[in-house]
Amino acid sequence: MTKERRTYEDACGMAHALDLLGERWALIVLRELMLGPKRFSELRTDIPGISANVLTQRLEGLEETGLLVRRKLPPPSNAQVYQLTEWGYEVEPIGQALGRWATRSPLHDPTAPISAVSVLLSFRTMLNAARAEGLDARIGFRFGAYSYLGHLTPEDFPIARGDDAGADVTFAGDPRALAGAVYGGVPLAALEAAGALAVSGDRALAERFLTLFPLPPKIG
Repeated sequence: MTKERRTYEDACGMAHALDLLGERWALIVLRELMLGPKRFSELRTDIPGISANVLTQRLEGLEETGLLVRRKLPPPSNAQVYQLTEWGYEVEPIGQALGRWATRSPLHDPTAPISAVSVLLSFRTMLNAARAEGLDARIGFRFGAYSYLGHLTPEDFPIARGDDAGADVTFAGDPRALAGAVYGGVPLAALEAAGALAVSGDRALAERFLTLFPLPPKIG
């Protein structure tokens, strides 16, 4: 059983949203499940700052509030995974709004550790429709044991975990290196030479991809 949940005892919708999501690590756990279910061990790896005990508490609390469910994978795996409910997936635009708002802070450190899912969700958040005009492409990503395939258009960039076969271009390697290329202006050639990133497929598309996600200006 999880410990008794704290509440703001306030009928405001924002206050109740904080009742549901305001516990430390809750939004981060939901973020890591946005692109597909994960095992407990995968969540521990992808959220290195959280302890096993706290992760257990957050998963139980998010399950109690209806934001995620536990299920078993079919044989031969039979492993237990955590998966967002339909309502849980509706948290994404909240995270996008917070992300766009917070990156304007001069205290934001873009060099801090970042997970593969966080990098990919940031692309969905920061996609600039004008810069992506005319694009209709499949973008693949391989980060360690995980593969993803996204369908990039000016209107949207849905990304799903799974086989990246059929991608027009694929980025493979360290997600932090890809973030550095997109948000830090690090040249692809330098990352490739360092062994941090590999690019296969349409090279011109790869270079254009890096320009599609401008960050909002800092305050002040």
